[in-house]
This record gives sequence, structure tokens and C-alpha cells, in this order.
Amino acid sequence: MRSTLWKAIAAVTVAATGTVTLALAACGTSASDPNAALRVGTLPDAPPSIYFENGQYTGYDNELLREIGKRENFEVKFVGTDFSGLLASVANRNFDIGSSTISTTEARKKTVAFSNGYNTEFTVIVTKKGANLKDPAAFGGKRVGVVQASVQDDFATKRLPGANVARFPDYNAGFAQLRTGGLDGWVVPADIGKKYIEQNADAQLEVGYQVESKDTPSAFAVRKDNKELLAKLNDGIAKLIADGTVKRLHEQFFKAEPLPKELEPGGPGLPVTNPGA
Repeated sequence: MRSTLWKAIAAVTVAATGTVTLALAACGTSASDPNAALRVGTLPDAPPSIYFENGQYTGYDNELLREIGKRENFEVKFVGTDFSGLLASVANRNFDIGSSTISTTEARKKTVAFSNGYNTEFTVIVTKKGANLKDPAAFGGKRVGVVQASVQDDFATKRLPGANVARFPDYNAGFAQLRTGGLDGWVVPADIGKKYIEQNADAQLEVGYQVESKDTPSAFAVRKDNKELLAKLNDGIAKLIADGTVKRLHEQFFKAEPLPKELEPGGPGLPVTNPGA
């Protein structure tokens, strides 16, 4: 029931917000109005990190950003979008911030600047139960899905030798294909994959393979020249680590996942270095 409703909401949201995004592109950036809410590009269908529920965008990433705004004196307005165009939309001023569990890869730093990290990354390949696909070599000749332009797209291309990689615009599309047998594996961030499995027990899915990386933590994306906003984001993240808000929100949205020790109160955080900084 929840899964069907979620898909309907996500479809309506993306359809609606596509028009909004185009309209915003014609209006320029909020930089011309210092009192305007900052426009934040996000996804509607990737719980527990980012999703649309009860009429608003929420999830760990987005609630963290709201808390940063309270401490740094700015407001945010969330707009649904596809991941494949998110970073370009930040770079060309359609969005002020990208909030979408974005991994801070070197390739992406050529397009945008990143805040310090607010979560580490686990990648999983979700499969049908009993598929016995437990290591990268097992996916040779198999059809594996990814969200286009995601870090999982890069992972599947480079680390699943012989796999036939299929690209999708969002998470719901890939999960739907996996459920109906159109995919043998669906490569996603661990939190998103495990949440879907938990909420859709009837689908008979499991995590076939998992790998961890702390080299490219999740972070918010901003324009390279928006150093003032970048400083506010980093200052806000540091405050939220120190006062325990990061810990509280992580426990709220990731009930089964441990908080990285770097993000515990008193921890050093997850610094991200941008080229030319």
C-alpha cells in the first residue's frame, strides 16, 4: 500500500516540479533577492535520505538542511528534480543547493563545490531473494540498473565486469523493474535499498552485495563561486555535530545504521576539500 502510494506521489511530484524548475530557470537566481528562500534541488523517492511525504520534502538530508538554515539565518524551498541534471542545475543557478545524498567525487567537483560531509557511504546491490548474486563477478552477463549519473552508475560501470548496465531517472523506476524481473540487480545507496526492502516485504528482495567507502561522503552541492553559502553550510554542519543534532536526526532516519564516529558530538566531522580552496 505504502509503496503504491509513494510511486503515485513521486510521479505527480516530479511531473509538477518539472514545470516549476523550468519556470525558475527563466527567473534567474535568488542571489538577486537576499530575502528570498534558497532553492534546493532534491529527489522525491529516496528514503530515508530524501523523499516527499505528507506534502513536503523530508528525510535526513533535507531536515539537516532545515536545521542549518535555522542556525545560519536562511530559508529553503525544496524543488523536486531528476538526479542526472541536479549538479548542472546548481552550477547554472537554477538551484542554490543540491540536497540528494550526493557523493563528493573528484569528477563532480569539476562542476560544483561541496560542503563538508554529513554521512558516509555504503553501496548495495539489491536482488531477488535466492538469486545468489553475492560478489561483483557474479553479475557478469546480468542486467544491472542504476540511477543515471549517480556514483552507483560509476560503480557498476567500473566494478561489475561484464554486467549490462541500464540507466534510470529515479529510484522507483529501477525498483519496479527489479520486482518484475526486468533487472537482476539494482545498485543503490545502502540506506535507500534497505529501506525499500523493509517497506516492501512482499517483493521478496535482499541485499546481494555491499561495499563501504568513506572517501566520498555525502554533502550538499553549491555553485563554485558561492563561497558565502558554502561557509554557512560548513559552519552549520559543525554546529549540528557539536550540539548533537546530527546524531539525533541520524538516529531518527537511520534506525539500524550506526552514526559514523566522525559525526558524534565532539567528532572532527567529514572534511571535504574543493579544488582551488
